[in-house]
Amino acid sequence: MSTTTSTETVSSTPADESRPTPDRRRRLFVVLGVVAVLAFVSDQLTKMVALDVLGDGESRPFVGDFIRLKLIGNPGAALSLGAGNTWVMTGIALAVLVAIVVVARQLGSRAWAIALGLLLGAAIGNLTDRFVRPPGGGQGHVVDFIDYNRWFIGNVADIWIVSAACLVVILALLGIGVDGRRDHGRAATAPDATTDQTTVRTTGETTTNGETDMTQQTHGTPDAPETHEARRQGGDHA
Repeated sequence: MSTTTSTETVSSTPADESRPTPDRRRRLFVVLGVVAVLAFVSDQLTKMVALDVLGDGESRPFVGDFIRLKLIGNPGAALSLGAGNTWVMTGIALAVLVAIVVVARQLGSRAWAIALGLLLGAAIGNLTDRFVRPPGGGQGHVVDFIDYNRWFIGNVADIWIVSAACLVVILALLGIGVDGRRDHGRAATAPDATTDQTTVRTTGETTTNGETDMTQQTHGTPDAPETHEARRQGGDHA
C-alpha cells in the first residue's frame, strides 16, 4: 500500500506591506522638516515675547486663574526635575535628537512625520536655550512662562512634546509603524482578504497490489459478512 500526496501553496502579499517609494519618503521628510521648523520658530518667538512682556516677574491671568503667565528660568526638565544637573538634561536632549534622526530613516507615515517633526522642533527649541540663555555653555536655563494652575510651568515646546507623545500613542494603538505599515497580527489570527492568502490542494490515492482500493473512492459502506450470508441463504430457498 502506498500513499501519494501533493500540496501546492500560493501566497500573496498585501499592498500595504510594501515599503514606501523614495519619492514618498522624500515628501515625508519635507513634512517632518516643515513641522520641525514651525515648532521651533513658535517656541522661540513666544519665549522672546515672554522675556519682553513678563520680565518684571509678575504673574498675569491668561485663562482665568487656571492658566497664568509667569516667567521663570528652568535649569532642569519639566516640573523642574533635574534642576541640579543641567548638563545631564542637555545630554538627554542631544540623545533625543539622535534618536529622532535614526527613527526618521524608516519614515513611511505622514502622521509619524508630524509627530517626529513636533518632537524635533521642540527638542531643538529647548536645547537652544541651554546654549544661548544665561549662564550658557550647555547649562542655560530654559525659558518657561505658562503656569498651569500652579502645578507646573512650561513653554510652547512642552506643548508640542505632549502633542507628539499623544499622537505616537494613538498610532501605536492603531498598529501603525513608523514605516507606515500596519501590524496585522498574522500570528494570532487566520489569514483573510487583506493578509497572506494560502491555497492548498491535496490529492490522495491508495493502491493495493497495483489496483485502486475502490472502498476509498465510494461513499457507500461495504457489505458486512452477515449480509452476504443472508443473501446466499435467500438464494438457496429460491
